[in-house]
Amino acid sequence: MVYMIKKKLMFRAWFYFRQGWGTYFAFIIAALNTMVTTYYLAIDKASDLKVIFPSFTVYALFWIVIGVPLLITIGYIHFKKVPAYSSEVDVNVEANPYCFKLLPGWQKDTLFPMYLLMMNMFVKLSKNEKLNDEEIINLSKLQKDIQTLIDGGYVGKTDRFKNIS
Repeated sequence: MVYMIKKKLMFRAWFYFRQGWGTYFAFIIAALNTMVTTYYLAIDKASDLKVIFPSFTVYALFWIVIGVPLLITIGYIHFKKVPAYSSEVDVNVEANPYCFKLLPGWQKDTLFPMYLLMMNMFVKLSKNEKLNDEEIINLSKLQKDIQTLIDGGYVGKTDRFKNIS
């Protein structure tokens, strides 16, 4: 058990490391690297561009004032105006099995069984039939599960979540 917790902690740490590295650190370093490289290898050597950007500070301010809003606009266009993002989401939906299956936990163990039981009850009511003992037991179990969820508890297989508060 201790080994599993340590192994899980190690993979969680690895995930958080990759998120921090890829989202923040690598992004900032790549942006600075691009700015330094383009300024000192291209602009500093070209006298025409040196007139526009006499120092690296002016060049950096240019990227902050012009480049950042431009990149925000490009990001907005990517998400809202061209089909690139919607195509990416389509591929992710097709690859994700839970887009076509019930999620494990409350959805599979409580919500949809309740829907099925309610549908069966409606069919019986429309035929003027009564619920049998098994259906009443299932209904009571679902009521308890729903109350457990309302109280902040878990339903279904909960071994994975015992240490989560």
